Amino acid sequence: MPSSSTSTAPGAPPGARLLLRLLAVLAVVLGTALAGPAPEARAAVTLTRVTGFGTNPGALTMYVYRPATLPAHPPVVVALHGCTQNAQVYADHSGLPQLADRAGFLLVLAETGTANNASKCFNWFQAGDNRRGQGEALSVRQMVSHAVTAHGADPRRVYVTGLSAGGAMTAVMLAAYPDVFSAGAVVAGLPYDCTRDSSPYTCMNPGVDRSPADWAQRVRDAHPSYTGPWPRTAIWYGDQDTTVVPRNATELRDQWTAVHGLPQTPTRTTTIGPNGTRQEQYLAADGTVAVEVDRVPGIGHGTPVDPGTGAEQCGSTGAPYFLDSICSSLWIARFFGLDTTGPGDPGPGDPDPGGGGAACWTASNYAHVQAGRATASGGYTYATGSGQNMGLYNTFVTHTLKESPTGYFALADAGCP
Repeated sequence: MPSSSTSTAPGAPPGARLLLRLLAVLAVVLGTALAGPAPEARAAVTLTRVTGFGTNPGALTMYVYRPATLPAHPPVVVALHGCTQNAQVYADHSGLPQLADRAGFLLVLAETGTANNASKCFNWFQAGDNRRGQGEALSVRQMVSHAVTAHGADPRRVYVTGLSAGGAMTAVMLAAYPDVFSAGAVVAGLPYDCTRDSSPYTCMNPGVDRSPADWAQRVRDAHPSYTGPWPRTAIWYGDQDTTVVPRNATELRDQWTAVHGLPQTPTRTTTIGPNGTRQEQYLAADGTVAVEVDRVPGIGHGTPVDPGTGAEQCGSTGAPYFLDSICSSLWIARFFGLDTTGPGDPGPGDPDPGGGGAACWTASNYAHVQAGRATASGGYTYATGSGQNMGLYNTFVTHTLKESPTGYFALADAGCP
């Protein structure tokens, strides 16, 4: 959305002044629609502000959550808040810091403010901010570069997720920087470059119907010289969302399945979580989940969370637009291939934490792939079902995989009965 401080140069034509006034109004109205009233400040999670991370052309603020115990060369997850929110609110309620503790990843939170946009929305619809090499998109990319350099993070395992305007900006980052992000998760966001020839209002509701080929071309146009591999993409939506309507989930699916050269019919469909979330997965030829759509029943616009202390729970509902349903951040982390089980936790989807009828295999990554317990993509190995990153695809890296339920494999290197 445009900044409310935008001014018209003296002598500008009346039409330009009128347009800028209308855009300023759009900033306020659309920002409110995308995230609602500002929540009360909370400081449950300790964040570290980072300065001097780059030229920062988008004038964003960078925060980092670093777990007390972090492995060498950790993954990086970038989180983008919704309108009227900030990095602290997103950290306090999304559950991502707790997952960072369990899975051992560095959490980077980008924050925008009223100087950029009247409602503190990321400017996902402005050409000056949603293109490679400029504006807010470049600022986020510079945050990643700083995180990799300052913390020794793994540049091959960088991921991004966000809510609403942050979800739309997540799609921007995947399109503009496919060479930086391995995967992303768009929560209640929009297809990339929808506003090239449609207003933000129209894109949000009722949504814009374009062919998969058209949507995919818009992604390719964001970085014309790039030839792949393309980031894997998860798409999360509440089926009662009237702010950014569920039609956008379908259009996002069309965009990213077409980018990957896949049909728009899911390879497999199942239900997950405590509320029967419908999960559609679109698999590449090597068995990797390239695109995933998670349609959450009975909720509107916001981040699905599931407060509690259970292994499948995370987040809190203490701020607007964090909705009690399913721990979406947990499933997103698993989609990224991050091990969210944590020390002593039951494996994801494991109905028998004691290990009762679970089967285990210890073998090289190559052998796991050959046996169907894992898949290979881009030189790396991913556990079938959980999608956890097992490292390089070769005969030298060895892991133990636990199967429970049947067909769902998760890392169990710490021991498997």
